[in-house]
Amino acid sequence: MALLAAGIAAGLAGLGGALGIGLVVSKTVEGVARQPESRSSLMTIMFIGVGVVEATPIIAIVIAFLLMFAL
Repeated sequence: MALLAAGIAAGLAGLGGALGIGLVVSKTVEGVARQPESRSSLMTIMFIGVGVVEATPIIAIVIAFLLMFAL
């Protein structure tokens, strides 16, 4: 059961991260399309947002592995 729970947790973490990054990038592209002159500031904010969104699934996968090997 621990292996199944860890697999589900890792899969959902990856899915959530992918959806989050997709939303961040799509909104950045929309912003650049509306105001091309603000591209550099939007890209900077996008990379910070992608880093924050990507950290959450990595932490979730580490926790899933820790729980899997602890039981």
